[in-house]
Amino acid sequence: MKTTWPRLKRSSFRKVNRVKGVDFSEKFKALVDRYNERNEQDVLRSEVLDDFTDEIIDLYHSIVAERKSFYGMGIDFEEKAFYDILKVLAHKYDFEYPEDKLIHLAKEVKTVVEDKAKYTDWSKRDDIKDEEYKEIFEQAENFKRYR
Repeated sequence: MKTTWPRLKRSSFRKVNRVKGVDFSEKFKALVDRYNERNEQDVLRSEVLDDFTDEIIDLYHSIVAERKSFYGMGIDFEEKAFYDILKVLAHKYDFEYPEDKLIHLAKEVKTVVEDKAKYTDWSKRDDIKDEEYKEIFEQAENFKRYR
């Protein structure tokens, strides 16, 4: 399967992969908060500034790596977004699910969402509003909205 890297603007990453986008936003906010809350005597210390710069660079490299993470999985960038939310839900509910089946399920979810996105308004279906499905449908809405 040939995969191509989708051309994404910086803000588009979160639109395609909500889970990872939120995760990186929270990490960035925590980093900036730590920097802003440093002691007054550390304001101009070069090692504090160097540490902050190193952490920003590390975060940037993590984002770049995440944007390419689907390559070796046999899925595309959008399927990876569904994979990530499924993995979060499996962990949240302490549910063991084999990696290969999780990847297959992510592909199937994307196929269903892609097909149903033309017709279904997820937010108006009372029969699918259970808490277990809330996050996956938020990902589906991102997919539908920004596709």
